[in-house]
Amino acid sequence: MDKLYFADNGDGTYRNPIIFCDYSDPDAIRVGDTYYMTASTFNYTPALPILISKDMINWKLVNYALKTVPDGYDGQPRHAHGIWAPAIRYHNGEFYIFVGMPDEGIYMLKTKDPLGEWEAPVCVLPGKGLIDPCPFWDDDGRAYVIHGYAKSRIGFKSWLGIFPISPDGKRAIGDDHLLYDGTRFHPTMEGPKVHKHNGKYYIFTPAGGVATGWQVVLRADNVMGPYEDKVVLKQGSSVTNGPHQGAWIEGLEGENWFMHFQSRGLYGRITHLQPMTWGEDGWPRMGMEDPTPVPPESINQGEDAGEASLIANAADCGIPVQEWRKPAGPECERVSEQASDDFQGPLALQWQFMGNWREEFYQVGGGRLRLNACQLPDGGDRLWQCPQALTQKICAPAFFATTTMDASGLKAGEQAGFALVGGQYAYAALRRQEEGMELVYVTSDGADHAETVHESIPVDSDKITFRMTLLPTGFAEAVTTFEYSVDGENFLPVGKPFSPARHTWVGVRMTLFAMPMNAGKDQGGYAEFGPFHVEPVEVL
Repeated sequence: MDKLYFADNGDGTYRNPIIFCDYSDPDAIRVGDTYYMTASTFNYTPALPILISKDMINWKLVNYALKTVPDGYDGQPRHAHGIWAPAIRYHNGEFYIFVGMPDEGIYMLKTKDPLGEWEAPVCVLPGKGLIDPCPFWDDDGRAYVIHGYAKSRIGFKSWLGIFPISPDGKRAIGDDHLLYDGTRFHPTMEGPKVHKHNGKYYIFTPAGGVATGWQVVLRADNVMGPYEDKVVLKQGSSVTNGPHQGAWIEGLEGENWFMHFQSRGLYGRITHLQPMTWGEDGWPRMGMEDPTPVPPESINQGEDAGEASLIANAADCGIPVQEWRKPAGPECERVSEQASDDFQGPLALQWQFMGNWREEFYQVGGGRLRLNACQLPDGGDRLWQCPQALTQKICAPAFFATTTMDASGLKAGEQAGFALVGGQYAYAALRRQEEGMELVYVTSDGADHAETVHESIPVDSDKITFRMTLLPTGFAEAVTTFEYSVDGENFLPVGKPFSPARHTWVGVRMTLFAMPMNAGKDQGGYAEFGPFHVEPVEVL
């Protein structure tokens, strides 16, 4: 059931992506013989996933560093806000995660055991527009954070900033300063990761935008600069668009690798791994040489790239590999992202709530998941405003997902169902009206996600099986259909095919929910879901 996608080819090689799942803005480190990875989670909780691997190819989700998003996130989901672009580091026997919240500031949390409890986050530096922080402890004991800026909050972007922090990482001890100007040749520069190598300071930083960008490395003799720059990874003639933002990882046997994301529309930002070496000139080299260089003018660099196109397509710049030999190290079991859940309890780690979660949202065990139809905060009446909606990322190019729902616990004016949520969404649900139960198919539209009922079918049963199928129609497009069955065997279509799309920085998500309709009160109703099965579909 869970064998949805394998990156490990089983013959000593791997294919990209190494994780076909929306782990946006990945960062990773090695401590001892184990690799640790985290990623952005925005408004979804629990937040800041912790994944581990022994070979950089087969990754397993094992924990979250943050239970809920701090400082003002307990109402309706604040979509695309919250946890942006973390950096994970290991220093003096402790694991640190620094993360930017674009409306609140830069936060830090730490632990000695990344698979256990993490300390509560502390605000290192408050302020709007401070994003993508990376800490750096220098050899002289001084510590810094280098970060980006969000134009939507502060009015400018494409610069990197720096400020000093206390050695324990808990607070800024000086003012924020502008460090590097990427506006001319590296627009939308952000997501810096800081390293020291052979006595020089290196900042690995993406530019050019999520879908069309490139990877830049900056180099200086002093952490405060001045920095020289070099583009080290671009799309070129490869099929991997926008290869950038991620982590330089040193392998077990001294090899170097670069992990980054690729934006794939509804699938979100999926994770790739590139071989990397250090050249005699002191610059890193990533991926492979482009066998058929593409003229710079033929590549769409994005609406604000300007003069950057010539720089971003430098002739000595590497391009992504599609397959490569695995990193040197132990042979590991081939693993796939988990998607199915038998609901024996506890709730499987792939599930996240759409907003800050509370214990009263659900109960799980014995093969059943109960979702309570809690009143939505702030007068909400749409699925988009439902923090208790339970979601998980999609982790395969094509699949179908099935679950059985018992709605006998719903009260009049409540509904429960199965949705696919992205920039807009579609769902099939049972609604209990005063006159009886009805099956509805609903889609949303517009900036306010107004909902429209396209089909309403009276049903005599409180029990129903939902099946959703997703099939790709292009590189970053797909079509979704919903079906239902009252006997668990014979399925009928409901609604019309739906074309999902990502929402801002997030790929689409499968979603289970129970909620009042029309801003209704909490009446104590609920729905129970049986085991959730996700199976791959072979696409020719």
